[in-house]
Amino acid sequence: MLNHRLRPLLPGLLLCLAVAAAAEGLAAAEVRLFGQAWLEPLVLAILLGTALRTAWSPSSRWLPGIDFSGRVLLEVAVLLLGAAVSTATLAEVGPALVGAVAVLVVVAIAGSYGLCRLLGIAPRLALLVACGNSICGNSAIAAVAPVIGADSREVASSIAFTAVLGVAVVLLLPLAAGAFDMTALQYGTLAGLTVYAVPQVLAAAAPLGPVSIQVGTLVKLVRVLMLGPVVVAVSLAHGRRGGARPPLTRLVPWFIVGFVALMAANSAGLLPGPVAEGMTRLSGGLTVIAMAALGLGVDVRTVARAGARLSLAVTLSLAGLTAVGIALALTIGGAA
Repeated sequence: MLNHRLRPLLPGLLLCLAVAAAAEGLAAAEVRLFGQAWLEPLVLAILLGTALRTAWSPSSRWLPGIDFSGRVLLEVAVLLLGAAVSTATLAEVGPALVGAVAVLVVVAIAGSYGLCRLLGIAPRLALLVACGNSICGNSAIAAVAPVIGADSREVASSIAFTAVLGVAVVLLLPLAAGAFDMTALQYGTLAGLTVYAVPQVLAAAAPLGPVSIQVGTLVKLVRVLMLGPVVVAVSLAHGRRGGARPPLTRLVPWFIVGFVALMAANSAGLLPGPVAEGMTRLSGGLTVIAMAALGLGVDVRTVARAGARLSLAVTLSLAGLTAVGIALALTIGGAA
């Protein structure tokens, strides 16, 4: 039974492993040539995967393993990262930032939705884009779509932009750290405030080290926790239109529950040092493989097919969120 389930995953999984290995090799070559890796393996894996996907469309034989690597392995990596985080880090983030994140999500949804409608985007698609940009990308889109009765075209269009722009944010956001001379705490805050998906925070925050990754993940989790209240509010607003409420497991994913459990165990001293370190290293390795899968799922040509108005709406919405994120990171991150 187990072999029957694993066999379809092998081609895509091995492809992701090969791309991840190439990324690690290129990073090692950077160190030998320049004394440091200017592009981290996580970023290189995304770039290599995206380049391969844009030049070649994988057949159905490859897709199960790519999907498994980009979804399940990524979720496991986030879960294991909880072993590297403690409540002391959460205290360092501070309650002021937690409140600011909640306010930012509400303002970002309203602003993104208003911008989309101003540019003539249909209401349902505008709401999907707003929630995807402001909360957690594909997960938010998937949770909100059944509530508002969105059709497959609207869901596909919004997710396509999440995939492409999500990669762009991961690649470009580190430039803000140098431009604004951010500390690891400040940059981690910015990554958590702006990056679409929880796992992608690992890649975006990696250039400034473990503190940046831990803070970014915690801040991002606060954003993700806003998904529940937002979906409930949308559900109530559309209750008379026959929208279906998504299950609790979609609002609170299993890997977030696991992350919190490991964080609590680590804070209570229940995880021996070598165990926690091993989990952290495994999380990093799985993330590189998952980033390769993420790149393999992105065809940059999808942006050209989505339409100029939608492209402009999503890009401006994300730019506004990033600008506010930088301001909050510099203010609260510097005060923490």
